[in-house]
Amino acid sequence: MAEFICLFGKDNAAIVIKQPKKSPLFLRMIVLVFSMVCGLYICSVCLKQFGYVNLQNSQLVPSPFDSHSLHFVTRIHYPKPQTFNRDECGNNAVRFFAILSMQRSGSGWFETLLNSHNNVSSNGEIFSVLDRRKNVSSIIQTLDRVYNLDWFTSASKNECSAAIGFKWMLNQGLLDNHKEIVDYFNRRGVSAIFLFRKNPLRRMVSVLANSYDRYAKLLNGTHKSHVHSHEEADALSKYKPVINSTSLIHDLQETENSAAMALEYFNTTRHIVVYYEDLITNHTTLKQVQEFLNIPVKDLSSRQVKIHRGDLSEHIKNWEDINKTLNGTEYEKYLRADY
Repeated sequence: MAEFICLFGKDNAAIVIKQPKKSPLFLRMIVLVFSMVCGLYICSVCLKQFGYVNLQNSQLVPSPFDSHSLHFVTRIHYPKPQTFNRDECGNNAVRFFAILSMQRSGSGWFETLLNSHNNVSSNGEIFSVLDRRKNVSSIIQTLDRVYNLDWFTSASKNECSAAIGFKWMLNQGLLDNHKEIVDYFNRRGVSAIFLFRKNPLRRMVSVLANSYDRYAKLLNGTHKSHVHSHEEADALSKYKPVINSTSLIHDLQETENSAAMALEYFNTTRHIVVYYEDLITNHTTLKQVQEFLNIPVKDLSSRQVKIHRGDLSEHIKNWEDINKTLNGTEYEKYLRADY
């Protein structure tokens, strides 16, 4: 409100209208309130986009996204490959993803499930080749080829794919170059699917047995990492590895630490954590993955057959030593059947 000052003299009278000064405190309050509103909005968006995972939880960590927020936060792309023309599919949006896992954690089986979806192309373990990960530049070049749809494998459905990706083992340059890879994922909108085992002892059995068969070639002189019949699975499972009981606890800790490190490094990316055991026992898990990728939910299938079934005691030659080593420790739970 204006301030009126009336002055009366002998000769004349004057009315002076004085405009009040604006209070600096009032202006600061306006700026503060505006900043708080903006901050709350930014925080709400971030909370929708990023989920944080506790590895110690033995349950599948639910996706932090409902169907609406998934649609909102999933980055879509319209690639223009150099090696072919997408033709009428050029207007079809594509989502980018990567399966981040460890060897013998079910990633091969999981990938065949995804590839049974007619809108998904997951291109295998492309960084198993050393030249593709010899330095950051070669990694980025390889990623660009995949996500530009210029990478061809038997799984490629490039023209009309709705989701394109591959699987990447943690020890294939992923952790060593995590800063640059996280930056790439965030810049290009790549969604990460972490696939781990709840029971690393079972993974250890699978690793040792697969390593043995690489040289023994138990199936008619042929090495197979994955099989498609129960007869082949039974033949491979007859071999019982001996596990080093002296280093066992340290080895289990190393496996858990690698998984925890990967989650810490990639916690700013859009990601979900899936457990192999839940893929077997929980039929809604694959539905969650498809919703995470924002693709039509369908029944997925695979011809692969699990090799090591039943109690672990049936698959470890020095079971008594392993049982004695883990009993009474935090890893005792791994001795029990989990599916």
